[in-house]
Amino acid sequence: MFRQLMTFDAARRLIDEMIKPESSSEEVSLLEAYNHVLQENVVSTFDIPPFNRSTVDGYAVRASDTFSAEENQPAILKLRGIINVGEIPKMKIEKGEAANIVTGAPIPEGADSVVMVENTETENGKLLRVYRAVTKDQNIMKKGTDIRKDEKVLKTGRILGASEIGVLAALGIAKIRVLKTPIVAVLSTGGEISEPGKKLPAGKIFDINAYSLSTGVLESGGKPVNLGVVPDDRTELRNALEHALAIADVVLTSGGVSVGPKDLAPQIVDSLGKPGVLISGIAVKPGKPTTIGLIGKKPVFSLPGHPTSALLMFHLLVRPVIQQMAGKSPIEAKVVRALAAARMFSAKGRRTFVMVNLKRNEANNIIANPVETGASGAITTLAKADGFVEIPENQQFIDMNEEISVTLLKNSP
Repeated sequence: MFRQLMTFDAARRLIDEMIKPESSSEEVSLLEAYNHVLQENVVSTFDIPPFNRSTVDGYAVRASDTFSAEENQPAILKLRGIINVGEIPKMKIEKGEAANIVTGAPIPEGADSVVMVENTETENGKLLRVYRAVTKDQNIMKKGTDIRKDEKVLKTGRILGASEIGVLAALGIAKIRVLKTPIVAVLSTGGEISEPGKKLPAGKIFDINAYSLSTGVLESGGKPVNLGVVPDDRTELRNALEHALAIADVVLTSGGVSVGPKDLAPQIVDSLGKPGVLISGIAVKPGKPTTIGLIGKKPVFSLPGHPTSALLMFHLLVRPVIQQMAGKSPIEAKVVRALAAARMFSAKGRRTFVMVNLKRNEANNIIANPVETGASGAITTLAKADGFVEIPENQQFIDMNEEISVTLLKNSP
């Protein structure tokens, strides 16, 4: 059953057909709602602002009392007091009267405009000289100008950013229903793996994949749960996978998927439930040992232990599934045209992904330089690469100076 390699295109089609993860909603506080997908229509129950308010520091007046105001012949009005924010005006502005008002304060009854403070002078706190006329409603934000009562302010499916959460706060909403963040259990396998933060024993390496893959989960809209390192032991790995399936919507492992005697992940995944392993190896380079299973409705992605292979396969195959569960449309990767700086060879019969970095030459052409990997285990490969070039299974190589398409992984020249 295992190691019958599936083509890359067939693997992606099978993932789309078989893996249809279910999503559910939950109610969260506003501070927890950032970057979540709204799951209800939000309708305002009141006008915003709920009253006519001043947009400047100045004086609330009747506009008609200022029509004659000029620089050398000001309109003179009687002062009635001051209106501060957060208080209801107790006065009514009659003809020939004015009241000092601060920005955001309610407009008192009788007033229909606000003259800016810099266009006035006061005398003994009792009289106001107005040197520039104002028109009706000038410097006033009317009730309901921003949001009307019964207005649908936000629609279901909207991703909640800072501005949307600000709107919810303005409506007095403390909790909101959003699409539940998919939980992704992340675990690493292998006797050579050690947790960062501890002294590195001889013959071991620090766990790279759990942290790079967990970050990828976050970027995709999921919530990673790092379950640590599991040794190459059948019982311990089975227990870890059963625990991961119990607490998470998706399980993501790295290591233990090649053909060695300690590569147990595919066998154990296939024994955990139906339908079991769907894909046991993909005809790609890097990433050939990638194994994908489905236990009930929960996908299990078992990626290679090599950091570059694991992160590339995550980018190509896992990220879209998490984005779908999080309710976010997969963002099409940006593709640029470039010239190959060197000949790039494919692996016979396998879809090959060549990491490249990009630079502009003197003629302002984008040049794609293959990143020297040494081995697919080099974590710096993806850090150095701006993107990758895809060579089809039936193509032997890309020639030097050939125009190629580069799929970007980051901002590039």
